[in-house]
Amino acid sequence: MNDPIRPSRFGEPDEAALPDDIAAIYAKNRERIGFVPNVFRAYAQRPEHFRAFMAYHDVLMRGESGLSRFEREAIVVAVSSENRCQYCMTAHGAALRVIGKDPQLAEQIANNWRTADLSDRLRSILAFASRVNEPGFAASDAEIEEMHAAGFTDNDIWDIAAVAAFFGFSNRMAGMMDMRPNAEFYSMGR
Repeated sequence: MNDPIRPSRFGEPDEAALPDDIAAIYAKNRERIGFVPNVFRAYAQRPEHFRAFMAYHDVLMRGESGLSRFEREAIVVAVSSENRCQYCMTAHGAALRVIGKDPQLAEQIANNWRTADLSDRLRSILAFASRVNEPGFAASDAEIEEMHAAGFTDNDIWDIAAVAAFFGFSNRMAGMMDMRPNAEFYSMGR
């Protein structure tokens, strides 16, 4: 199902009927980036889910962390690529290009982070995030110690795992909803 007019297979609510807090988020995004991302439009069908999803997203992606915003976006793109999530690869690939100001590196991460020209730190982050993304993942003490030896704190390790796990969930929901990327994402940061 590929209908460019609808954000997901479940459509979207009438904007005039949105709760005030969600309508304000729509307005803020129109002002900031010129459009409303389809993830907002899709989740607005279920306002309680919208609020919970966006609140945790914002904690993970914008909250205090020993990880940079670029590193967090790189996790999202790498995990979303592994999960073949078109929406998240496209939307967060755009964010990675904009934040990192390096479209070539962003494309390398989206295509195959294992062959990308990465710093040792980013390679360690993405390797652990990829491991978290595996079915049946359970970290071993040795894996945690390896991350400590690479210079990561317990909070850094938590953040890497939380971003990877959250976007594993997000990727699966996007797939279930047949969520479509906004056309605007494709040209951002190029």
